[in-house]
Amino acid sequence: MSTMSASAVAHRGLYRAVQLRRNKGIGGLTIVVLLFLAAYAVLFPGLLTFEGFAKFSQTWLPLALTAMAQAMLMLAGGISLSVGATVSLGAVVAATTMGTPLGVAGGLGAVVLVGLVVGAITGAITVRLRLPAIIVTLAGSFIIGGVALLILPRPGGSVPTTVSDLLAGTSPVAFGLLLATIALWKLYAATPLGLGLYAAGENPVGAYRSGVAVDTVLIAAYAISGALTALAGFFVAAQTGSGDPVIGSAFTLNSIAAAVLGGVGFGGGQGTMRGAFLGSLLLTVMINVMFFLGLPPVAQYIAQGLIIVGAVALPEIAKRRAHRAGRVQS
Repeated sequence: MSTMSASAVAHRGLYRAVQLRRNKGIGGLTIVVLLFLAAYAVLFPGLLTFEGFAKFSQTWLPLALTAMAQAMLMLAGGISLSVGATVSLGAVVAATTMGTPLGVAGGLGAVVLVGLVVGAITGAITVRLRLPAIIVTLAGSFIIGGVALLILPRPGGSVPTTVSDLLAGTSPVAFGLLLATIALWKLYAATPLGLGLYAAGENPVGAYRSGVAVDTVLIAAYAISGALTALAGFFVAAQTGSGDPVIGSAFTLNSIAAAVLGGVGFGGGQGTMRGAFLGSLLLTVMINVMFFLGLPPVAQYIAQGLIIVGAVALPEIAKRRAHRAGRVQS
């Protein structure tokens, strides 16, 4: 009994140590997010109203979904440059199916199915053929974007007003969907596929030797990432009331920026989904603040690029300084 108790204590200690390492910097990020939220509330007091909060949630939701989709792949040691194209594809599929006999439920199902299939195919090519994810997804972005243009060569289609009023109206349905997405992620993270995600990203060989079905874990991550991204496109179509084959182009850079801001590393197994979620919130607030300050879109893109470089470089600089300090002390 005492041996089992000691083993349980050791496992709990190891779990805490792993969680502390993964969540390193989350406290500081939370403080930064709160400061930016306070600044945004000063610039736009309407944020504190019911309708203002609803509109803010609607701006945040598609970025949060794409950030979580990108973070899943980065945690698995990959990355996706086809996020923007998949958002556009989800938007055009939604706009061209919900007005048909398929209806709203059929259109939503089609969007999810398309996202799953696109993600699974991308994952299978990347994993089975052992090709770099950045090359596969870059090529995929052209193919997916081309398919979106074939379905809808120019902005058009339609989304039922009931769907637009529900998702992009004056009620905070978008925030409820955010909470539901977080809850579903928690459930997924507790499954063998979710538990194997970090291991497959950090040390795939070690994970395989420990019995993790690495290929299955990675392909599932790509499939779910594709579904989340396509759902972001569904919501964007509901916001605009129609489909646009190029509307998602900005989400590729923004999803990477949000994940990196949240502490998710490019090396696999580094960071948490909680961080990516907070990163998407911070980036949403920053974009809105820059808009209210009157900065042109070009300046916003430059700022986002600098954010990515800074978010990647600063931890590395701190790590090197700590390493040098340790060598000096020794």
